[in-house]
Amino acid sequence: MDRRNEIGTVVEPYERGRLDLLGKVALGALAVGALGSVAFTLRAGHRNKSLLLIALFVVWVLSPFVALVWSQTISRRWVHALRVWLICLTMAVALGSLAIYGRITLGPPRPQAAAPFLFVPAISWVFIGITLMWARRPAGQRGTS
Repeated sequence: MDRRNEIGTVVEPYERGRLDLLGKVALGALAVGALGSVAFTLRAGHRNKSLLLIALFVVWVLSPFVALVWSQTISRRWVHALRVWLICLTMAVALGSLAIYGRITLGPPRPQAAAPFLFVPAISWVFIGITLMWARRPAGQRGTS
């Protein structure tokens, strides 16, 4: 018995199982990335006296992670290629955020250290938005998987 995705392409059960496994790995990486990003954000702002500002930074830094968790949960209905893209995006955001925030926080002191904590989530949101717009397109306009 085969399963068909939205555009009618046969998706073998073992492919679906591999994709589900990769999705779970990506969610694990996302959890590690979110926790590490919060830790780096708190470390980078430890001298700031404004708890409100630190809280706003934490919420902003976490927002792409929350969006990606939500996207992963709704992606089971998406075409194969789009799910693969989402898994790659999830891994890139998780690992890229850790690498960038870690370098800023653990590296030598530098001016404008807050800039990456503003730009990395914004850039992540751009890619998340593109992915969600791609998912909303009618199946025939997305291309084949």
